[in-house]
Amino acid sequence: MKILILGGRGRLASALAREWSASHDVVSLARPDVDVADLKSLERVLDDADFDVLVNGTGMTNVDLCESEREMAAVVNSEAPGLMAVAAREKSARFLHFSTDYVFDGSKQEAYTEDDPARPLGWYGQTKLAGERAVLADDLSHLVVRVSWVFGPDKPSFIDMILNQARTGTDVAAVADKFSTPTHAGDVAGWMEPYFGTGLPGGLLHACNSGPACSWRDLGAHALVCAAEAGIPLATRTVMPISLSDMRQFVAPRPVFTALSTKKMTRLTGIEPRPWHDAVRDYVHTQYAPIPSAA
Repeated sequence: MKILILGGRGRLASALAREWSASHDVVSLARPDVDVADLKSLERVLDDADFDVLVNGTGMTNVDLCESEREMAAVVNSEAPGLMAVAAREKSARFLHFSTDYVFDGSKQEAYTEDDPARPLGWYGQTKLAGERAVLADDLSHLVVRVSWVFGPDKPSFIDMILNQARTGTDVAAVADKFSTPTHAGDVAGWMEPYFGTGLPGGLLHACNSGPACSWRDLGAHALVCAAEAGIPLATRTVMPISLSDMRQFVAPRPVFTALSTKKMTRLTGIEPRPWHDAVRDYVHTQYAPIPSAA
């Protein structure tokens, strides 16, 4: 397949490009190759490109910046995906657009399904939801994939921040009252490949690793357990709890519970995502130390 990925320097897009390049013809574009905020330039790039699958890994993801740069967020997160959808349809190509768990308000106490109503709290979630709707309004064969708490080797994430803090100091803390489900960027490549053809329907899809919802503190604590078992020197193995309300620097509202259900993906593809505990362990050992032979 000829695959064109936009947002090539992002954590998720970089992983997809690397994983798919082994068996497909992948072109990954990032700035300055294409600026999705410049819609005319984006349209020219897409008109000239040849692809069977178009993947949108772009996005203005700084939720606080989205509150102050509302026009830019709307262009990148809402208008640009709609333009990409049109370009893909006109070339009879499959379109995969990535979205976020922030389209939910966090009031539910169990994993969100694709059928649950989206009620974003902040401008980031609102623009991402508008992008979803623009994509699906163009053609229901397009696929909108919601992911959450993505981590991977191509761009530092929360896990890397916690590990770096624990290796150099003892003052490590993380929010303990906000919950979701982590997503290994490399795993997403395998989950999405079945959608390259036309046999599977488009629409909304949730994609993340399995297992119970966790807090940022839970995720950080597990990462430190994995680091310790790998023999990585740590100044501390403890992640102290803090409350979301203590994060005074936050501007945008954050939903407190956004775990995603992947039952639909498993039903359609037969793929059961591995537990996030295993995915985090694999990441920590691969990225920071060799996996012990006895593991």
